[in-house]
Amino acid sequence: MNYTEQALSFDCAGERLLGIVAQPESPKATGLLIVVGGPQYRVGSHRQFVLLSRALAAAGYFVMRFDHGGSGDSSGAPLDFQALNNNFSAAIDAFQVQCPSVKNVVLWGLCDAASASLLYLDATHDPRVTGLVLLNPWVRSEISLAKTRIKHYYGQRLLQADFWRKLLTGNLGLVQAIQGFTDNLKKTRETSISVVNHEALPFQQRMARGLETFSGQVLFILSGNDYTAKEFLEVAAERSWAAILGQSRIQKTNIPEADHTFSTAEWRHLVEKITQKWLEESHGR
Repeated sequence: MNYTEQALSFDCAGERLLGIVAQPESPKATGLLIVVGGPQYRVGSHRQFVLLSRALAAAGYFVMRFDHGGSGDSSGAPLDFQALNNNFSAAIDAFQVQCPSVKNVVLWGLCDAASASLLYLDATHDPRVTGLVLLNPWVRSEISLAKTRIKHYYGQRLLQADFWRKLLTGNLGLVQAIQGFTDNLKKTRETSISVVNHEALPFQQRMARGLETFSGQVLFILSGNDYTAKEFLEVAAERSWAAILGQSRIQKTNIPEADHTFSTAEWRHLVEKITQKWLEESHGR
């Protein structure tokens, strides 16, 4: 299907944000808003956001990608992923003005953009958002990082010839290695302090609450070769997350060899196909 791309600029709390909308010839009622996280801007690592936008537009979906405040061509100071709520709301407003037939908005985000999407829904319960595609969500804490290192790093190191070569030749720094292991082990035994003020909850708990109170369809896409994804799986195994993630409206898929940013053409194409298939099944063809 043919599509066109249109740049637009819109206001957000006195700043001007820039977006690009891909518009198909025969559009569906569902639009995808690509949320940018970390140091990225609307193009994405390895041009992933551009390629995804065009692939889904060719399949009939309106897609908007934009630079949040302080990134890319948008004005303002750089923003932490926990401070993007105004950007989400303004971008959805602009998206629906540009594409009035978009009735349902799906948020698509990688890493801390996935986390920011859940934080936005926790804060606003925006009824315009009917779906989420979340890739390798960022849930890092000292405890989750320590658990991931214990489970995935140290065990693998014992199986590597390089580890034993360094150990036998005295080049390992054994004292430092043991200290690092014991420090991580101590952190895994720590417990978080309960916070009565819900607004002061750690962002990971607010993410879980946002997912629990959101009634729409959700897709998690996780990379098999990525510590951020492994950390998420550690957190997802906790009781507060496990009950939510077990709901039938929430799907999870894994791309076994993929790294954090899906850096090969094969992995990016898989993400496009998985996203399109899920959109068709969850929001109609």
